[in-house]
Amino acid sequence: MLPGSIQITGEALSGAEIKDICDSLKENSVRLLSVRGCQLSDGDFGRVCSGVAECHTLAQLNLNLGVVSNISRVKQLAEALTSNRSVHALFLHGSPLTDEGLACLNPSLSTHPSLVSLDLGDCMLGDEGLQLICGMLPPDGAKSGLKELTLSANPAVTSKGWARLAIAVAHSSQLRVLNLDYNPLGDQMAGMLAVAVASSRTLEVLDLEGTGLTNQSAQIFLDMVQNYPTCLRMLILAENNISTELQQQISDLLSEGEEDDDKEEEALGGAGSREREKTIWVSQNNSSSHLVLVTSGLGDNLLAETEM
Repeated sequence: MLPGSIQITGEALSGAEIKDICDSLKENSVRLLSVRGCQLSDGDFGRVCSGVAECHTLAQLNLNLGVVSNISRVKQLAEALTSNRSVHALFLHGSPLTDEGLACLNPSLSTHPSLVSLDLGDCMLGDEGLQLICGMLPPDGAKSGLKELTLSANPAVTSKGWARLAIAVAHSSQLRVLNLDYNPLGDQMAGMLAVAVASSRTLEVLDLEGTGLTNQSAQIFLDMVQNYPTCLRMLILAENNISTELQQQISDLLSEGEEDDDKEEEALGGAGSREREKTIWVSQNNSSSHLVLVTSGLGDNLLAETEM
């Protein structure tokens, strides 16, 4: 039987339900485990982590909305991820990690052999946390690193932290999707990100929704996509003080670039001659309600829908 999924949202989990989850994990019958916003005791959380450590089929783990609620749970999760070898995508959106918690998790995350997608949105991170994240975006293609990174709504990060991230993004050999929505970046930081995007050889999607940008930032991005080659395929600028006309101009230019790539691909032997990873989502007005379709390819595709 092919591994399936367990998805539970906002419930108080009983001991019997925890046992069923753990049994399924230990039987290697779970590919996606999502217990977002659920309530469970520290002991039951530890049991789930033990199951994650033993499971060889688990590809996506969603603990969004406060499930990882204290440093003790962070340590249990870190221990589980040290043993686990299969998780491709880890979602911790809305967890009060702080820099201390991320420092505890970092050794497990940075050395995990399969992890390519990480959501640390709304995790109360600061500059020290951003510095650790930069280490997960290695410039050397021989070393594994993140392909999809979400850092939405971490307002404690200063311009120093974002500048470090921009440098890491510019030199990352693998990052394709970067979500920075609902951070108070402003035009100055957006200009630095534009330089990083222009330098990147891999970044395809950048989400800057609700980041305090104006037409000044949009004009910089427009000039970039008009005059310089870039891998960027999608730039999200909604909920900023940017004119609809400028947003449309940027979108049209990025669409033209994608069409040109498709034509080149066909000329080289057909659209099916090269596999491409894509991440698609519908961004809504409420930042806590994103529908994410994750497609991460390390041999076999991970395909799962998850609400943040």
